[in-house]
Amino acid sequence: MDIHKLHEDLELIFPKMIEIRRDFHMHPEISFQEVRTPKIIADYLENLGLEVRKGVGGRGVVGILRGGKKGKTIALRADFDALPIQDEKEVTYKSTISGAMHACGHDGHTATLLGVATILAKYKEKIKGNVVFIHQFAEELPPGGARSMIEDGCLDGVDVIFGAHLQGGLPVGEVFYREGYTMAASDFFEIKITGKGGHGASPHLTVDSLVTASQLVLNLQQIVSRKVNPVNPAVLSVGAFNSGSALNVIPEGAYIGGTIRTYDSDTRDLMENELKKLALATCQLSGATCEVVYDRGYDAVWNHPNETNFIRKIASGVVGDENVKERELGMGSEDFAYYLNEVPGSYFFVGAKLEEPDLVYPHHHPRFDFDESAMLITAKVFVSAVLSFNEENSK
Repeated sequence: MDIHKLHEDLELIFPKMIEIRRDFHMHPEISFQEVRTPKIIADYLENLGLEVRKGVGGRGVVGILRGGKKGKTIALRADFDALPIQDEKEVTYKSTISGAMHACGHDGHTATLLGVATILAKYKEKIKGNVVFIHQFAEELPPGGARSMIEDGCLDGVDVIFGAHLQGGLPVGEVFYREGYTMAASDFFEIKITGKGGHGASPHLTVDSLVTASQLVLNLQQIVSRKVNPVNPAVLSVGAFNSGSALNVIPEGAYIGGTIRTYDSDTRDLMENELKKLALATCQLSGATCEVVYDRGYDAVWNHPNETNFIRKIASGVVGDENVKERELGMGSEDFAYYLNEVPGSYFFVGAKLEEPDLVYPHHHPRFDFDESAMLITAKVFVSAVLSFNEENSK
């Protein structure tokens, strides 16, 4: 098949992809509350003539395109949940749902994958192998949707999987890859400290939970700097601290919470164990007690070497070798990790930075937006990957 012809077809339907993306942007649904979005996805895929499974793992949708020729089965994944953020952009496609917004590009991921399905369905009889379109719910909120969709069979028969993320801070026209670890495991902790409250004028009669919590916040910073091997990346960030409300009262309790990011499993275990030990020791020294809740979030994303090199070559054919670059390690997280734990694959990134600097905001910001032309680039990489992978592996 002529890949360039399929790319031209993608360009013809690109306005439709924009229309779909903007509709989703105007009607966002946050994690585990998606109803309208999966219905639209399922109806769209059914109209293309694909086999469609609804309610996969909860709210997921899986479309299966069975090619006319024998070959491998390749899966492509897009996430479709939004965030609990108020949209502050002034655009015609601004969110119409109060307190909900697509602030991470998932609307673009979904529209892109629907565009890919549209073109591949058109050439169904000429395609080698099968294509599984995984539309995932609840990526933004642990435990996420990936694991439950996997448990419900979304990867059954799949030989390889690819996923992409539009990056609003990276230049349009560039594609970024990374072999091995590329995104971190994300864990979360909450620590409740209980002391003995009292009057601010008589601190000697109290066990000051606020001071104890303050000391613990500082002590926690020593885990990374003094317990973790310097060659292994790790982050511990305290994001919440609550204690007291009156100016002349020493509070009985205090609360701190935060996140830990790591890559390898040994460092992940060490961080959890050291946090628990340090919390207990700090509180014991001051005479306070503590309760620690530690929740393990997503695993680290580990891109398989062969599949990552494959995507690098495919992307070079779309945007040129000079525009395909190795991505720096990042400490963000993604439950795409669970797909890669099951089958070979790779997760790559596509530059989607807006041209006007004043309009560029980070992901999860109330004014976040991206250059929609990045969707077309992503779609071309996906289509090329499907055709090339089956051509190389179906002989």
